[in-house]
Formats: sequence, C-alpha cells, structure tokens
Amino acid sequence: MRRILVLFACGLVLWTVVTQLNHSLAPLHVYLFAGALFVTFAALTQPLTSGLLASLANGLVFDATTPVAFGTHFILFGLTHVFVYRVRERVPQQDTLSRIAITVIANLALFLVFTFVAFIRTPGAAAAWPRLFVDLIASQLFLVAATPWFFALQARALVLARRERPTFA
Repeated sequence: MRRILVLFACGLVLWTVVTQLNHSLAPLHVYLFAGALFVTFAALTQPLTSGLLASLANGLVFDATTPVAFGTHFILFGLTHVFVYRVRERVPQQDTLSRIAITVIANLALFLVFTFVAFIRTPGAAAAWPRLFVDLIASQLFLVAATPWFFALQARALVLARRERPTFA
C-alpha cells in the first residue's frame, strides 16, 4: 500500500508541475501532455498490481481535471500500463535513453488516442491538426527533459518510504 501511495504522491507532484507549465504556456497556445510519464516508471519497475493501481489513481486525477468523459484517462492509463508492463522484459530498463524512448513512444500513442477520442464528434477537427502537431512536439521535448528527473524522483521516494522510523529512547 505504501508503494502505491508514494507513486501516487509523485504523480501529484508531476501533475502540479505540468499544470503550472501549461498555465504559463497558455498565452502561446501550447499544451503539454505528459500522460505516459505517469505510467512508465510504475510499469517498468513495479509489480503489476501496485504499479497498475498507482497508474489508475493518476488516471483518476486526470479524469477529474480534464474535459473528457470520466474514465477515459483511467482506462487508457491502465491499458498503457499493462502494455508497457508486458514488453518490459524485452527492452533494456536500466539505460536512461531506453526509458526516455519508451516514455516518448507511449506518450505518442496516448496523445493520438486522446486526440481521436476528443475530436471524434467535432465537425471542424481538421483545422486543429497544426496546433495538435505543435502540442505533440512540445510534449515530446518536455518528456525528453523531464523523464530522467521524474524517474529519479520516484526511485528516491520509494527508497525513502522503505526506511524504518527512528525510535526514540
């Protein structure tokens, strides 16, 4: 249970950072989507149950704060987690570049699925593609920079959470 709470708390920290960055980038009409970053560390390093529960909890935070049908992020974060978990034995996990590559590829897939889900009933969706392309490029560049930091944050938080409480004599 502690592992799930630590991963969820780290996800809340990242969610706060991304939200503040999006607020700062709003005058430029740029939106950062870092959904895969909330999933990949748990999928690559944790057991299936605890990692999946942390990813699903982070998906609920996204669902509560975005204008899509409730449960969309929950389901897609869960599916992405399971997919990355299933392929983690076939990819190098200790290399920083491979972690970044996995995160960027998963984020691309999530971005495209969310885009199609959001614009499936929109009549003028074709006009939004140039802006979405800019958002995708900005999001992927952000992930390249933020993935090593966030993976280190989660790893260190898990180490700190496993420490024994000091006993007072």
